[in-house]
Amino acid sequence: MDHGPSGPAATRFRLRLAVLTVSDRCASGDQEDRSGEVIVRWAQERGAEVVERSCVPDETSRIVPVLLRWADGDGVDLVLTTGGTGFTARDVTPEATRAVVERPARGVAEALVRTGEASTRFSLLSRGEVGIRGRTLVVNLPGSTGGVRDGLETLDPILDHAVGLLRNEGGPEESHAPPSEA
Repeated sequence: MDHGPSGPAATRFRLRLAVLTVSDRCASGDQEDRSGEVIVRWAQERGAEVVERSCVPDETSRIVPVLLRWADGDGVDLVLTTGGTGFTARDVTPEATRAVVERPARGVAEALVRTGEASTRFSLLSRGEVGIRGRTLVVNLPGSTGGVRDGLETLDPILDHAVGLLRNEGGPEESHAPPSEA
């Protein structure tokens, strides 16, 4: 995957992320957390630090406190959730995320669906949300490993810039901004 520009000006920080898998079967130990593993491997390849990882059942009351703790602490730049974004009655990750985020990032959510659509038309059934709480970006990815890979491919080139902006450090692409009028 392309990690954006390289060199000293490319990234001035190490991305700190948390991974939340939302799955009744994973939370009960009946199924391996394969989509969470895809995220962890991607983070390692990218040089990011996974500072938190958890698995909870598909219950808003279990998802919201984890998202709040991670976003309101000062140690996480990015929370990636996987699972719970579909059409079943138990798929409540988007609702839990909306309860937590302060500012939606609709363009990112739409891009995730568009990228997924190139792999499968069923990506249109994903209800994933993306938004900001404080200085933390929260992104819902699907529960399938393919959906997670597609989502990470979409996020990868914009993350350093987005996190830099949230940290008030600008981003690696900041030098391409139009000149300000004085």
